[in-house]
Amino acid sequence: MNLEQIIELDKKYYINTFGDRVPVNFVSGLGLELLGSDGKVYTDLFAGVAVSALGHSHPAVVHAISEQAGKLIHCSNYYYIEKQALLAKLLVENSCADKVFFTNSGAEANEAAIKLARGYFSKQGKASKFGVISLNKSFHGRTLATVAATGTEKYQLPFAPMPAGFHKVDANNFEQIEEAAGHSICAILLETIMGEGGVIPLETEYLQKVEKLCKERDILLILDEVQTGLGRTGNLFGYQAHGITPDIITLAKALGGGFPMGAMLASDKAASGFAPGDHGTTFAGGPLACAAGLASVGEILNSNLTENAKTVGEFTKNELLNLKHELEGEGFDLIKDVRGQGLMIGVELQNIVSADVKTKCFENGYLVGIAGNNTLRLLPPLIVTKKDIKDFIPVLKLVLKELGGK
Repeated sequence: MNLEQIIELDKKYYINTFGDRVPVNFVSGLGLELLGSDGKVYTDLFAGVAVSALGHSHPAVVHAISEQAGKLIHCSNYYYIEKQALLAKLLVENSCADKVFFTNSGAEANEAAIKLARGYFSKQGKASKFGVISLNKSFHGRTLATVAATGTEKYQLPFAPMPAGFHKVDANNFEQIEEAAGHSICAILLETIMGEGGVIPLETEYLQKVEKLCKERDILLILDEVQTGLGRTGNLFGYQAHGITPDIITLAKALGGGFPMGAMLASDKAASGFAPGDHGTTFAGGPLACAAGLASVGEILNSNLTENAKTVGEFTKNELLNLKHELEGEGFDLIKDVRGQGLMIGVELQNIVSADVKTKCFENGYLVGIAGNNTLRLLPPLIVTKKDIKDFIPVLKLVLKELGGK
């Protein structure tokens, strides 16, 4: 089918939750490159919202999925699964956690984390300790509980009333979170960098104070590392840059190398919140997903991609700051701020619409994202090189000057 026929079928049969999509149908990919059905090659600096951390069609992931699919795809969690046990071991050995539960997505991982926190206190006879504090502008998923935890009202309004017990405070404002952390609070749920909210990093001092507060008031600290986890920020996990130890960590995106899967990691203490029958899943943690996860996490560890994210990420931020100064020198006041860590970078724009920049970049063969009100979001595969970034900067400059033209 050609693109017009695909669009026609989509509009007729698919529930319109994505609006008018970017007009392209990708047919194959390799590394940073994606091939459209129109024969045009695009450079992917968004990685499917940080999912394709190894780039597209990485040989290790392709081989792992193909080999496992030829043996066994699904067998259910009623039985022991070798690759599930091996992937759980790999994640525990490389984190502060003691136990793992696999899910199909980041939203399911966060849902499990919220349930686990409530279950932990319920089993101590403290069922009234069920509240969860999260941040304004945060994003934690699309289920009712994770939408309730999400600090962006537009995601909640169509589905009100929200489940009870969720409280929002401003990021990096310790006084607010300290005041909200009353006797009914069981968990504080944070992203170390708020991705959908505009790539807003949480400050180290703030996170350390929150960790101390949790210990003092018997509250579990949950870190949503769905986007920041597995090398994205220049550390294997975002929390490692701040010298803190969460009770629960949630993962997804990069975990399966493109295959849909998520995970909830927990300390032994927090993990006691679940007893047999308290939680479960039909599909998650199956042989195929865990084969993909072993390949993806193994490649991130063995190929030192975390260090590459740190090095190329710093280079990218510097190049973007240089671009900001170049544009200002030419009379274009278009970039307000460049922020983020590793290969999770936000470019806050002014006097220009970020969605228009995204469209123009696409027309010039580059895939980028947007976040918050007016932030360009770069989440390239962890295999990206300095040359890839050097090639992109002049294109971005041309796009910005065209849209901000005088």
